[in-house]
Amino acid sequence: MKGFWLITGLCLIVLMSLSAIPQDQAYHDFADQRQLLGIEHFWNVVSNLPFLLVGYIGLKALQDGDALHFPKPLLNCYWVFFFGVFATGIGSMYYHLQPNNETLLWDRLPMTIAFMAFFSLIIGEYIDENIDRQVLLPLLLLGITSVFYWYTTETAGNGDLRPYAFVHFAPMLLIPYILLTQPVRYSHQHYVWAMLLTYLAAKIFEALDDQVYFVGELLSGHSIKHMCAALGPYVFLLGLKQRQPIVQAHDKV
Repeated sequence: MKGFWLITGLCLIVLMSLSAIPQDQAYHDFADQRQLLGIEHFWNVVSNLPFLLVGYIGLKALQDGDALHFPKPLLNCYWVFFFGVFATGIGSMYYHLQPNNETLLWDRLPMTIAFMAFFSLIIGEYIDENIDRQVLLPLLLLGITSVFYWYTTETAGNGDLRPYAFVHFAPMLLIPYILLTQPVRYSHQHYVWAMLLTYLAAKIFEALDDQVYFVGELLSGHSIKHMCAALGPYVFLLGLKQRQPIVQAHDKV
């Protein structure tokens, strides 16, 4: 696990070498400003509905005891993850009705909860399934603190996104490292990679918000970003239903 700590340390060094990063207020100025059915920024709002659907399906599957294959000590990670996905839909809809720093807080908070829970379950599944009690709560606290630190500093006039950036982007390097270096315990690992790819696609569409919208003025890059980001947990959920412990399914991988 030396590589794990090396990557973490390098991310910290890079971010702390930078000056404080305030929130760019132009971020709130999305390409698609259309109002439909009396709803401001209609498509940026309703494109969050897939989060609600996927989060609900995941929570219902956990509640009903559906055939989801994962280490039982990680059950709390999965509950928090799918709750975070569901809450992301609510928080993002609220933000896009009136985009500003105050509403952005409630967009970032549930998204960070889902992200930290996913990171926790990856650590648990690939490193130690009994580590849930040790890492889930600290990672959740770290993520939540990073969001409130940004908001508090932004409100004080010296906004700093660096801790928030760390809890989102460091895991995007650490998760592939874990997948590539740790023993595979379940079949159908490609579903995890597919989820990471949907997240990458979401970030690309987010960056190309204006360019995508002005191609045909149908949907903006940001609206498509929401759909890609919600597709990831759904793909992951499909994998949970199909995979088996590697000792039972090595011929199927």
